[in-house]
Amino acid sequence: MQQSTFGKYAEAPCSKAKAREGHLSRRSFLRMGVGALGALALIEAGAAGFLFLRAGSQQGEFGGVITAGSVSDFRPGSVTEFAAAHFFLVRAPDGGFLALHSRCTHLGCTVNWVPGQEEFVCPCHAASFDGFGDFFGPPVPRPLDTFPVSFAEGQVRVDTTEPLQRECYDPAQLAYPPAEAGQSRQGMEDGTARGKSA
Repeated sequence: MQQSTFGKYAEAPCSKAKAREGHLSRRSFLRMGVGALGALALIEAGAAGFLFLRAGSQQGEFGGVITAGSVSDFRPGSVTEFAAAHFFLVRAPDGGFLALHSRCTHLGCTVNWVPGQEEFVCPCHAASFDGFGDFFGPPVPRPLDTFPVSFAEGQVRVDTTEPLQRECYDPAQLAYPPAEAGQSRQGMEDGTARGKSA
């Protein structure tokens, strides 16, 4: 009678498998890594999609003239957020006003004013804009859009009907209250004259 060698080695693979149970193979490690990266990519894509859709849904909330407050309520060099109306009201050091749309011009995420850095920062792609909404470079294609600013009976009014696109910041974009219009221009001329004489 011939003895089969199969029965002799039948238990060997099981004993090796039991020994390797606590050990992570290279293939298993790679599978877990690829799976984790895939899950992370899905989460990021979902978050970006949510922010994009959320920003798009805000478009319908514009369309009116907002009375921001009295001219004296805004000190020179300040930035005031009007979150419900989706804009920031910037008062330049020389007294001019600029209303900046709070949507990033890259993907439409809501930007935040960071006082310590004196800039607007987009949380989606870390794009940044200076205090007048001018951009520092890619991925942003242009500065923050603006809204027209007007004045009536000492009140600052912002027309949020239609955001205005621009190529860059220009001091001519600042709006001055009627009583301060002559004063600020005179102050700028005095500053220029002093700069030339110094």
